[in-house]
Amino acid sequence: MGVLENLEPKRVFRYFEEISSIPHGSRDTKRISDYCVEFAQKNALKYIQDEYNNVIIFKDASPGYEGCAPVMLQGHLDMVCVKEEGCSIDLKKDALRLQQDGKYITAAGTSLGGDDGIAIAISMAILESKDIPHPPIEAVFTVDEEIGMQGAAALDTSPLRSKMLINIDSEEEGHLLVSCAGGVSVVTEFLVKRERLGGDPDSSHLMEVRIKGLKGGHSGNEIDKGRANASILLGRLLYSIRKALKFKIVSLYGGLKDNAIPNEAGALIQIEEEDLFKAKEEAQGFQSMISNEFRSTDPEIKIEVLDYGRIDSDEAKDKVSGWRKRHWAEESEIAADGIDVMDSASSEKIITALRCFPNGIQRMSFEVEGTVQTSLNLGILSDSRDSVRLVFLVRSSVESEKRDVVQRIEAISSLLDGKVSFKGDYPAWGYREDSQLREIMKTVFLEQYGREAEIDSIHAGVECGIFTGKIEGLDAVSFGPNIKDIHTSEEALDIESVQRIWKYMLEVLRRIKTRPAALD
Repeated sequence: MGVLENLEPKRVFRYFEEISSIPHGSRDTKRISDYCVEFAQKNALKYIQDEYNNVIIFKDASPGYEGCAPVMLQGHLDMVCVKEEGCSIDLKKDALRLQQDGKYITAAGTSLGGDDGIAIAISMAILESKDIPHPPIEAVFTVDEEIGMQGAAALDTSPLRSKMLINIDSEEEGHLLVSCAGGVSVVTEFLVKRERLGGDPDSSHLMEVRIKGLKGGHSGNEIDKGRANASILLGRLLYSIRKALKFKIVSLYGGLKDNAIPNEAGALIQIEEEDLFKAKEEAQGFQSMISNEFRSTDPEIKIEVLDYGRIDSDEAKDKVSGWRKRHWAEESEIAADGIDVMDSASSEKIITALRCFPNGIQRMSFEVEGTVQTSLNLGILSDSRDSVRLVFLVRSSVESEKRDVVQRIEAISSLLDGKVSFKGDYPAWGYREDSQLREIMKTVFLEQYGREAEIDSIHAGVECGIFTGKIEGLDAVSFGPNIKDIHTSEEALDIESVQRIWKYMLEVLRRIKTRPAALD
């Protein structure tokens, strides 16, 4: 007997349990993709499986809907694989160990994959049905959404005829998502020159300045929380010290992902022994200042200043060697004749760049109250022997504003002889004033729930943005059941919420009788 066998709707939970038995982490989607193909074959449904493992399944209209335009049902096949320390499950080989208490479904010791397995299960239950009223359906199951919506970006949408898209990839019941930000990663690289110390080793020290204790967070979901960016603060601190005394940068770092607000950053610098006290004074003053600025958002913020002694000492050399092994892509040994540092011009250039680049919210939306419209986040700060690299994630629900921020980065980089490149550019999903689908879903929600649905926009990427960018005139809405703590081992799918969403979905499909444009 299955763990979910007695739950209603039976077919939805049966398919969810089957999905949970197949490993389907990002970049490991062949098996789950083949499962979808087998489902289509078993139910005599036309399908397409592409080279990326995306799957499209087609179903004809039910009686009475034969002349209607098709509707796209959409979700993603991959899940974020996370497990607790000590958990014996191999997420590349083993089934999830589902458990339920009548209220929530969880997975013992691991993430659940409700995001977005429940979308696939709901879609399969509809595709399999013989008695659910619906227009023609194009069910689109994409891969690798969790690592940049790669499947949706690669999908050939030319076989699709839908002009309405119901995306089942939201985690808060009662919220209809109607727009999202587009984004692009902007990589700025500055060449630097290094020299052997450049001063008297007997009077130069190696000092580390480190900013830690910040909350960080997702650069889309938490950018409006006013939290500090450790790399930006590092630039402010280095600039403050630079105004008071001279030093050279040995190495620096901050953040690991472009879509995460860095919660720690640091730099190794070469400084004269006589300036150590002054540098520590500047850091203490800076600590007091930013503790006041961020007292509500980052109350645990802390500045550390560590003196490792003479820069040609064994301790200093070991520190730099260990630092570079952790932070550099290629391991670098310290030369026998001393540590190399950035020269004065290179150090000045990097500090200036960190002080000049914009960061954070650039504009709020005037269409969806309380929603960020445009922002950027300096997510990664790193160096190598020859360069310093800054990676920004620029987001906006208005394409022209996204390009405007990118141009500002390009302009500042150009002035400082930096080289700019781009990766992962995806379009915004703009708010649609005349959304017929939104109005249908609002009406049905009010009838079934007795209250108005919340109309939301999100300052992060959603696959709807990819599809509306590829299919002209596509009317899209995203919704879903309550799922707590997604992407963690505490992830929990609300059973009663799934039941309500199922009933809601069936009524929405029953109401959609849109005629194809060619027949209007």
